[in-house]
Amino acid sequence: MALVYNRKLTKHELLQLTGDISQIARVKPHILRDGPESGVYALDVTNGSGLEFSIIADRGLDISSARYNGMSLAWRSGCMDRNPAFFESDGFGWLQTFTGGLVTTCGLTWNGAPCEDEGKALGLHGRYSHLPATNVSYNGVWRGDDYFLEVSGVVRETSVFGDKLQLTRKITVKLGEKVIRIHDTVENIGSLISPHMILYHINFGFPIVDADTRLVAKGKSTPRDADAEIDSEHYNLMHSPVQGYREKCYFIDLEEDETHHATASLINPKLGEGAGVFVRIDKRELPWFTEWKMLGHGEYVVGLEPGNCLVLGRKREREAGRLQSLEPGETRDYHLEIGVL
Repeated sequence: MALVYNRKLTKHELLQLTGDISQIARVKPHILRDGPESGVYALDVTNGSGLEFSIIADRGLDISSARYNGMSLAWRSGCMDRNPAFFESDGFGWLQTFTGGLVTTCGLTWNGAPCEDEGKALGLHGRYSHLPATNVSYNGVWRGDDYFLEVSGVVRETSVFGDKLQLTRKITVKLGEKVIRIHDTVENIGSLISPHMILYHINFGFPIVDADTRLVAKGKSTPRDADAEIDSEHYNLMHSPVQGYREKCYFIDLEEDETHHATASLINPKLGEGAGVFVRIDKRELPWFTEWKMLGHGEYVVGLEPGNCLVLGRKREREAGRLQSLEPGETRDYHLEIGVL
C-alpha cells in the first residue's frame, strides 16, 4: 500500500482516483536537443512522493539531476549532460564532460587517479560514464498494492584483443517512497581474466550541502594526502564556499550492521527541522568508501563514493593488493540505495 500525499491507498483506490497511474508516477523518455547535450537520450522518473530524477541512457544509465519536493539533491557541473561524443579519455580529460549529477559510475576496468599500469596509460575514472546503454527498457509494475517504476539496460566496456566487461543495470523506485535502488551485475563476457574496478561517484550539492551540513558515517577516517591532512579532524563538517579551495578526500572504513550493510548520511540542520540524504551499501560488495569534500566556489559538492577500490588509480590498487579481477564468465553484483531523510 502506497503512502501518497499523506494518505495510504490501495491499488483499487488509486485507480479510482486517477485516469491513469501516470497522473502520479511515470517514466517519461525524451531526447535532449540543445547545445552539447543535443542527441542525448534521457528518461525522467516521477514516483508520487516528491522524488524526481533523470536517468541518462547515453551516459551509462547514470542519474543526472534529482529533486525532492522541488529541492535539488545533486550537484551539477557546468558541463551539463554533455553528449558522450565529446569525451576525452586521456589524463584529466574526463573532467571536461563530468556532469556531476546524483550518480556518475566510474570503471569498469579502471577508475581513480590517472596513472600508467602495466604499460597502459589510464585517464581519470575510466570510460563507463561515457558509454551509451543498449536494450534500454522501462516499465511500471503492480505487485499487490505496491507500484514500482523500473528502468534497465546494458552497458558494455569492450575492446578488440582486450577486456570485455558488461554491466546490466536496473533502477527501481516504489510509489510513495523516497528511495532509489540500483542493482548492477557486471559480467566478464570475454576470454581474458580482466581487472575490475567500480566506484559510484554520488554527488550531493546545495541546499543539502551548506554551511553546518555534517556527514554522519560511523567508522575510522583516513586522509588521502597532505591537502586532506589539513583540518582532517573536521572531515565530517561543511562550511561556506571558499575561493581556491583544494579538494580533500577521506577514506572511511564504515561500520557495518549484522547484515553487512553500512550507511552514510549528509544532514543539513538549516532545512526546517533538518533534512538530509543517505547512501546504503553492502560492504561485502563495496568494501571501500571515499568522501570527496570539494567546497570551492561553483565546485561546491560533497561526494559519497562507495566502491570495490579506492580512488588512487589502478597501479596503486595493484601494488596494494586490492585490485579485483573477473574470470571469463564470472559475474559480480552490486546493490545500493540512495534516499531522502
